[in-house]
Amino acid sequence: MEQTYAGQRIHMIGIGGAGMCALAEMLLQRGATVSGSDLLAGIATDRLGEAGAEISIGHQVENIPDRCDRVVYSAAVCCENPELLAAAHRGIERMKYSQMLGELLAAQCGVAIAGTHGKSTTTAMVAYAMVEADLDPSFIIGATAPQLGGPSLAGSGRYFVAEACEFDRNFLSLRPTLAAVLNIEEDHLDCYKDIAGIIEAFGSFLAKIPVDGLAVVNGEDRNVAAASRSAVCEVQTFGTQEGCMWRAVDLQADRGAYSFTVTFAGWPFCRIALSLPGLHNVYNALAACAILHHAALAPRQIASALGSFEGTLRRMTVKAQSRGVTVVDDYAHHPTEIQVTLRALRERFSPKRLVCVFQPHQHSRTRFLLADFSRSFAAADIVIVPDIFFVRDSVREKDYISSKDLAARIRLHGGQAIYLETFEAISSHLKEIVGPGDLVVTMGAGNVWEIADEIVRWLGVAG
Repeated sequence: MEQTYAGQRIHMIGIGGAGMCALAEMLLQRGATVSGSDLLAGIATDRLGEAGAEISIGHQVENIPDRCDRVVYSAAVCCENPELLAAAHRGIERMKYSQMLGELLAAQCGVAIAGTHGKSTTTAMVAYAMVEADLDPSFIIGATAPQLGGPSLAGSGRYFVAEACEFDRNFLSLRPTLAAVLNIEEDHLDCYKDIAGIIEAFGSFLAKIPVDGLAVVNGEDRNVAAASRSAVCEVQTFGTQEGCMWRAVDLQADRGAYSFTVTFAGWPFCRIALSLPGLHNVYNALAACAILHHAALAPRQIASALGSFEGTLRRMTVKAQSRGVTVVDDYAHHPTEIQVTLRALRERFSPKRLVCVFQPHQHSRTRFLLADFSRSFAAADIVIVPDIFFVRDSVREKDYISSKDLAARIRLHGGQAIYLETFEAISSHLKEIVGPGDLVVTMGAGNVWEIADEIVRWLGVAG
């Protein structure tokens, strides 16, 4: 049974973040009065304001309403935040985003999608298929899926589908009945000591699934295999190799989009033709397929829904194709994501030149993964790097690494990379060098999409 929040007054610090804005929309749908603050205005805060939330820009004590039942805060909010300190002083209940999500998930049959990469896309795949099957699910996604009308929905059905993030061990606040682990790699090394600590956290996440639940895991990932040993529930594997319970065989590609036959325990299950490009989306679809089968969708329903799914925003999103130039925007901010995205863009569009504007996200991530980042742009002809997007790190972390360092390391590996400090300088440079046949992709978890929008305007595309 879904939980109602009618009559509750909830204040959200960092309300413009991907997960927070989705959560805020759901709380509004379930009857709560929602207020919130963020450092910057944007599409998310504007959308929430239109939906009825009271939005403040900047963090200050006065933003918390006189009557407030609880304060929910983003993982990016530090303990010295003035609103968080004021809430503590007033004795208001305080919850992390992940704790609030865990409360919501516990009221229904929770489906949680975890992994270093692919969470948003796979969560949206599952939610979309359930909507198409008239299951009326609830969902919270860390990205907007246009076919779903937004990043969240408070449905009245049995299932609640959510993205489960490992940052700061947030996913340990969730106790899903069904879960998927797509992959496990080094990331968030500002929170974890090493890969062993990350694997241990994923193991703890899987251990929370009840005995009668199900874990769907990547059968080709050794780190996932190690974490899966902690599960007490049934574990089903997916992949393209022999031995995986859910397997993609007879793969065929058309401009980077794959069609394949899904087998389950060696038997043909369905044939899926994806609209989304990239081999990585075959794996995402396999995980979704296994979850949806457990939710009692028929093979034909699964194949139809996954085949018609068009993706989420900022995942290889085509912003414009004009004057012979293609402009794409993508959220990739980890070396593996960069590699698979650039490769998929080449397969999809076959550009004369692929120009990548990459905005590193966090100084600590850039420093810890510098060697991997420097090797991840092989599929790009030109790489342009602005300043690192500063978030969550200490000011001191800025002294250890810069975008100049990353550009230099890319050049050492044979790439053509330059550092340009501002978005204005990058936009001006792109206008000088870009021509027919070129593909420009803006890439990163920060606000680098603003450059794509400027190039779209320059190309004369109405938007």
